[in-house]
Amino acid sequence: MLRVIDLEERDHELIRAAEQVIEKNYIYGKHHIGAAVRTKSGRIHAGVHLEANVGRIAVCGEAIALGKSISEGDHDIETIVAVAHPHPHEDIEKCWVVAPCGMCRELISDYGKDTMVILPYHGKNVKCNVMELLPEKYNSGD
Repeated sequence: MLRVIDLEERDHELIRAAEQVIEKNYIYGKHHIGAAVRTKSGRIHAGVHLEANVGRIAVCGEAIALGKSISEGDHDIETIVAVAHPHPHEDIEKCWVVAPCGMCRELISDYGKDTMVILPYHGKNVKCNVMELLPEKYNSGD
C-alpha cells in the first residue's frame, strides 16, 4: 500500500504553476504536459514536455522542470508535479494531475531520494516520496 500525505496549500500552488505553464504554452501535438518543481529554497521552476515525431526522443515535462531548476543553480528538489492539458477533441475543461512515467520516477529519484511527488491516488491528489513509486530502484553500485 502506498503511503500518501494530504496536500498543503503550497502543493496546490505548485499544481497551479504547472497548470499555468502548460496553459500558456499548449500546442496540440507539441506540448500537452506541464510540470513544476519546488526546491527546498521555496523557489518554483516550471516547464513543458517536448513532443517529437519519433516518440523515443520526446522529453517529459518533469525532466524539463528539473533541468530548468538545476540550470538556475537550484539543486535541492523538494516536490514535483505534472499536469495534462486537455486536447481540443476531448470533453474536458481543465488540466489534471498525472503520475510520472517510469523513466521520470528514475530521474526524479536520481536527483533526490527524499523528493515528494504529487499524483492522483484513489480519486484525489496526494503526495508521496518518490521511492514509494520505485521499489527496488536500480543502483549502479556507486
